[in-house]
Amino acid sequence: MTATATSARSDLSGLGRSETALRTFLHGLPGVDQVGAEQRAAQLGTRSIKTTAKAQAIDLAIRMVDLTTLEGADTPGKVRALAAKALRPDPADPSCPHVGAVCVYPAMVPHVAEVLAGSGVHLASVATAFPSGQAPLEVKLADTRAAVAAGADEIDMVINRGAFLSGRFKEVYDEIVATKEACGDAHLKVILETGELATYDNVRRASWLAMLAGGDFIKTSTGKVPVAATLPVTLVMLEAVRDFRDATGRQVGVKPAGGIKTTKDAIKYLVMVNETVGADWLDPDWFRFGASSLLNDLLMQRTKLTTGVYSGPDYFTLD
Repeated sequence: MTATATSARSDLSGLGRSETALRTFLHGLPGVDQVGAEQRAAQLGTRSIKTTAKAQAIDLAIRMVDLTTLEGADTPGKVRALAAKALRPDPADPSCPHVGAVCVYPAMVPHVAEVLAGSGVHLASVATAFPSGQAPLEVKLADTRAAVAAGADEIDMVINRGAFLSGRFKEVYDEIVATKEACGDAHLKVILETGELATYDNVRRASWLAMLAGGDFIKTSTGKVPVAATLPVTLVMLEAVRDFRDATGRQVGVKPAGGIKTTKDAIKYLVMVNETVGADWLDPDWFRFGASSLLNDLLMQRTKLTTGVYSGPDYFTLD
């Protein structure tokens, strides 16, 4: 646990009451050693797992996928087909696990809900003027409530990066608090859009801000900017959730999203989770991958391990 987190234990609940308190706390967090973080992430990325452990890692990664489509051309038929794939990723192999969630725009939620009802696969919806976050608060909250009313049990909100980078931390905090309230019983994932935050120190501050405001998950990216999830950024976020649990007793999940396309990539992240925060986070309730094409590569690698034959990409449906 960091010294800052320890000393602030009794004061964390009141930080959101003033801009000054939030700024003092967030700027008092220990700075991130950029070289150290990047070297640590690179080192963990060289770990290799084989045979039975690899098969277990692939199945775990499949269970952690938030199978996602967030395109202007999405249709009811497309998202229903995606939901069906989420339930049975490999129709030829009933032992293949289902994914963690399907993630779509709010307008598509009712169509996905029809397919997923009673399945145990979560239904996530982006909200709060995704991906920019540039809308009045009342519009963001209406967006959230509509998605939940339509059947979403997870909301992926975006923070106002302009407000955060301008140092208006309480504005960001208050929006997260209000969105969490609008979620009702749905879980809230807070997208930091780390590619726009510029520094690892900002990633750490945004992670703590999102958790202090009540976020159930912190998520790297929308997938709509050039720089999405990276191993070093995810390492910084994992360290933040570890220290936050030490300070508060509350566990928060992590979701890297965008640019994670291969089984090799996914396993690197799983190794990092295990080595940084431990087995408590090696569960779909606490770690997810926001992805579309990743699932197909996981399925191809799984088929190779079980049959000895490497199936081509045409063997599985395109997402």
